[in-house]
Amino acid sequence: MGLLLAEFQPLAAIATTPAGAKRLLSFCQSADATLWVPESLLDVVKTAGEQNTRLTIKAYTGSLKDHLANIWADHGAFVFSLAAGAVVRLIAPLLQHKSTDPAVVVVDETGQFVISLCSGHQGGADQLARLIARQLGATPVLTGASAGLGLPAVDMLGVPFGWQRGEGDWTGVSAAVARGETVEIFQEAGLTLWQSHLPEGHPFYFERGEERENIPPMPHAQIRITFKDQLLISPSPIPQIHWHPKVLWVGIGCERGTSRQLIETAIQQVFKTHQLALKAIAGIATIDIKADEVGIIELCQDWHLPVKTFPAETLRGIPVPTPSTIVEAEVGTPSVAEAAAIAAGNQFSNPLMPANNSLLIPKQIYRDPEQPGAVTIAVAQSQQEYTGRTGTLFLIGTGPGKLDQMTPAAQTAVTQADAVIGYSLYIDLIAPLLRAGQIVESLPITQERQRAERAIELANWGLTVAVVSSGDCGIYGMAGLVLEELRALGWDGKVPAVQVFPGISALQSAASRVGAPLMHDFCAISLSDLLTPWEVIEKRLTAAAMADFVTALYNPRSLTRTEQIVSAQQIFLKHRHPSTPVAIVRSAYREDEEITITTLDKFNEIPINMLTTVLIGNSSTRTHADWMITPRGYLGFDAESGKESTPREPI
Repeated sequence: MGLLLAEFQPLAAIATTPAGAKRLLSFCQSADATLWVPESLLDVVKTAGEQNTRLTIKAYTGSLKDHLANIWADHGAFVFSLAAGAVVRLIAPLLQHKSTDPAVVVVDETGQFVISLCSGHQGGADQLARLIARQLGATPVLTGASAGLGLPAVDMLGVPFGWQRGEGDWTGVSAAVARGETVEIFQEAGLTLWQSHLPEGHPFYFERGEERENIPPMPHAQIRITFKDQLLISPSPIPQIHWHPKVLWVGIGCERGTSRQLIETAIQQVFKTHQLALKAIAGIATIDIKADEVGIIELCQDWHLPVKTFPAETLRGIPVPTPSTIVEAEVGTPSVAEAAAIAAGNQFSNPLMPANNSLLIPKQIYRDPEQPGAVTIAVAQSQQEYTGRTGTLFLIGTGPGKLDQMTPAAQTAVTQADAVIGYSLYIDLIAPLLRAGQIVESLPITQERQRAERAIELANWGLTVAVVSSGDCGIYGMAGLVLEELRALGWDGKVPAVQVFPGISALQSAASRVGAPLMHDFCAISLSDLLTPWEVIEKRLTAAAMADFVTALYNPRSLTRTEQIVSAQQIFLKHRHPSTPVAIVRSAYREDEEITITTLDKFNEIPINMLTTVLIGNSSTRTHADWMITPRGYLGFDAESGKESTPREPI
């Protein structure tokens, strides 16, 4: 499963019976999970999985309860093939808190149900259950209230965006959402993209500035998305929680050798004085000559913060409120803390908004007689939050559009993604795979490049983005456009990460509905001249016709492009017999599927549009009982007579 289950690693699967172990074998191989079984079953299970060379099977000795106690803290998730009650008794003594416990999922021995048992939201068990269910063709069992309402869980709302959980009555707000009561949202930081992807009838109402948008006199709960310190906000009479988007960049200038403790104390004092939340810190910014400053390095390591450094030339060009000639003489720029904070904040600005060069907090200088050095602190706010995540692009082929024709891995990738982007028709076809909280964006059929650019933008921000194409994404699909755009941007091949999920192509789908027309050499040609000059397409059509390839025509006709399919027919009639079989397949495997088998000289009498694939047989292709058959070789057997055949000579 590659990148799909990376967030749950290391992952352990546990079974105590041969049937349960066999049920988990294929999942463990694809998920890079270790399968634990009792010592008495080791040989039996290894024999069953001996063809799976990547499978890791280990035996535990003694009781399973003791074994779990030994490995519990070292794993991100556990998948059991045991009775749910037995799993409850086994893990009960190990549970600490839902924010730290690993995800626990139970798969029944028949493989019909996958139960999210423990740490459904913060541990990710709900998501893991969905992913495993997609792999096994099972039904996920999710008992959380938000799952039934189609809403993102309030304790997971900001996770994809790197937001940090603050204090508050999380249980009370979750209960209000579960009851469908009014929940007021106050958001003063971070992107509001998530707001436009809520289901109809959601209970959230949004406070914007001093205006209230359709808010009843007394909401039942409140969610505040802010960079302010929640402890300094006046108590609320209703349940209230706080999310902190990481939008604050702390600019630091300091004397050489300034202690980590002094830097930490200075930041804490600035944030307390100005009522800012430490959890809203995105990172530290400073001049590049301070990249090796021990105090800064130690602080960033302890607080798990990135450090952004800038050369003096860059900082010198940034207007600041309190420049210093002394600092300029020392390091080549009149400002370090203020300019660095602004520079870092502007790296994460919203491209749709003008850059913001104003500081939240101008520089503050701190000294302590008992600590070496001195430190200057300034704080800037970025328009876009820092996620702290490496983005991923899933390039997905959805096949012909029916879910049972889509690979389990591709289905899993759609469900796993933070955002899903595609043409509106394709989004509609995969709607059952979408989950609450996902960002789903559809763009018109002619805006393929805009889809690629948008997907890359979100992935560079740190999201996992699924880009969906019908058929196979690498055959006239979005995979090529996305990779082309990445290459143009100087992509290093690693960030964002990319994984391609193939799908059944249109020519395969069409061929399967009419028999076996692709049993000999074949090619595919798109008749769309939006990206390819028609002169080039004509040359390819002529070459394919002359070489006697079975030929699949993609994008054969649109509302504005009607003559190309006529020209294609004329080209093939110069080199193929008029009675050459042709299949016209529209919307293969979909509810409005239409199939016609005709001949080369007559196929343009059949309605053809952009949802149609045209399959033109070669000189050996024959029809039999409404089936289209191309022999495996020119010296094969004729499909009609059963005797050795001689191919029709091209005209």
